[in-house]
Amino acid sequence: MEELPRNQLSPKIKNVWRINDAVWLTVAFVFLGLPFLAAYAVTASPWILAAAIAAVALYGAGLVLWLVVLPPIRYARWRYELSHDFLDIAKGIVWRKRYIIPFIRVQNTDTRQGPILRAFGLSSVTVSTAAGEHEIPGLDNEVAGQLRDKAAELARIAQEDV
Repeated sequence: MEELPRNQLSPKIKNVWRINDAVWLTVAFVFLGLPFLAAYAVTASPWILAAAIAAVALYGAGLVLWLVVLPPIRYARWRYELSHDFLDIAKGIVWRKRYIIPFIRVQNTDTRQGPILRAFGLSSVTVSTAAGEHEIPGLDNEVAGQLRDKAAELARIAQEDV
C-alpha cells in the first residue's frame, strides 16, 4: 500500500470534534430520549421506564464513544499533502478514503470558520472541483491561509499550462 500523506491536522481539532459531537448527541437525546422520561412521569409504565433507561444508557455510551474513543483515532487517520500536481487527502476509521485531486480540476479554494473553530483559532480549507468539494478541517488559521493560497496558485498554474 502506498505511503500516507505527511501532514496532520492541528491537535486542537480533537476538542472541536468533541464539542460538535456532544452537541449533536445531546440534541438527539433531547428529541429521542426525553419523551420517554416525560411519558414515564405521566404514566409510570414499566416498559416506558425501561425505554427511558435504555435511552439514557445509549446517550452515555454515545458520549464515551464519540468524545473519548473516536477523536484520537480520527485525528491519527486524517492526513493531507500538497504537491505541485495534486492535493492528497486520506481519512476514515473503518471506511478509509483517499482522494487525489489534480490541480487542473480545481475551480475554487477557500477557508471556512464556524464559531467553534474560531474559538480554537482553527479554519477549514475547501477545494472545489466540478465533482464536488473536499475539505481539510482543523488547520491553524495561518496554515489554512497558506494552504489555500498555495492551492489556488498551483491551480492557476495548472490552468495556464493547458
